[in-house]
Amino acid sequence: MCRRLNASDWQTESPRSTIAGRPLAAVSLLCRAVRVANRATDPHRNVMSPASDLFPTTVIGSMPRPPFVKDLFAAGSRTHATAPVEWQQRMDDAVRYCVRLQEQAGIDIVSDGEWRRETYVDVIAELLSGFEWIDREEFGYHQVVTRPVESWHPGIVAREAQFLKATACGQVKTCLPSPYLIGQRMWVPGISEAAYPRREQFCEALIEPLRRELLALREAGVDVIQLDEPHLCVLVDPQVRARFADPEAEMARAVEWINAIVAGVSGVRLAVHLCRRNWGRRGWGAAGGYEAILPHIQQLEVDQLMLEFSIPVAGDVAILRELPPSCLIGLGCVDVRFPEIESSQQIVERVYGALEHVAANRITLNPDCGFSPGKDHDVPLDEAYEKLKCLGLAAEQLRREVS
Repeated sequence: MCRRLNASDWQTESPRSTIAGRPLAAVSLLCRAVRVANRATDPHRNVMSPASDLFPTTVIGSMPRPPFVKDLFAAGSRTHATAPVEWQQRMDDAVRYCVRLQEQAGIDIVSDGEWRRETYVDVIAELLSGFEWIDREEFGYHQVVTRPVESWHPGIVAREAQFLKATACGQVKTCLPSPYLIGQRMWVPGISEAAYPRREQFCEALIEPLRRELLALREAGVDVIQLDEPHLCVLVDPQVRARFADPEAEMARAVEWINAIVAGVSGVRLAVHLCRRNWGRRGWGAAGGYEAILPHIQQLEVDQLMLEFSIPVAGDVAILRELPPSCLIGLGCVDVRFPEIESSQQIVERVYGALEHVAANRITLNPDCGFSPGKDHDVPLDEAYEKLKCLGLAAEQLRREVS
């Protein structure tokens, strides 16, 4: 089993990358040896099985991009699927570093930090053609659907996940944007009607390609596949609901489209992430507890809901009692928006609050949201590392204290 490394594990210095001042090469060699040893006895066994332990830790998806990753984007093509081999190799090195950083912090289920993506939404434009870059005041410079979508680079997310799986010591997760999220961001009145007269038509066209990619991720050996759905969650806010003629119908469609993607899929943990949008240091984009969307999220046919609870506008954690008993909880107990680093004890206290309402074996510990939904979010990587390290320490304490 791969474990968090201690100072005594380090024997030599590498001239290349380090994590928290420690050489990356030593971590890579140790993890590779662990993977080989485990696969020799059982090629289908995960190196780590955090699901069998209490309080496994994970990230939501994105990690802050350090300047060298931003420079890679500035130097390369916006379509990384067609980027030169040298660019791909450098990004591979960056992703290895991101994975090792999470593991050193004590994270059991890691992502690739979404460092290969412009944003967590625009990845759909790597899978499908039919998009153009435009500048929008609300979302900045991003992609909008202007033509009927067609398959472009099918399987690209799954191929990236294969690299992640080969790199990580333990379990891995990969995220996909949901149809409703993509529709809210990438279908624009006055621009997109020629391709799809109605936003709903665009969203429905996304179901089959997203399902194909989800199935490819399962075949790649991903342990957790997460569908991101903040635009369903922001409907907790009365002011947001007031923008829609029928907000209940909006929620119902968002859930229906996710359920269509995951219908009949087994052999992998399926999760949905619900948050109030991450505006970085500006905070969040909606306020309110989950009660307003509860009847709809109760209908999601997935294994796990990733929910945020560390911010003051997230409502009462007692809402967890209302979720189906079979539903696993990704408990958002670390803030990602502001620079203050919560202590492991603060995180432990939040988890004890949740334990008043749900059993310990249903809880995974995670931050509220991704640290960097887009590459231009200016959150220091060291800040994210310190927050994740406190999360890992909190999990260790809880495992000692909770039986």
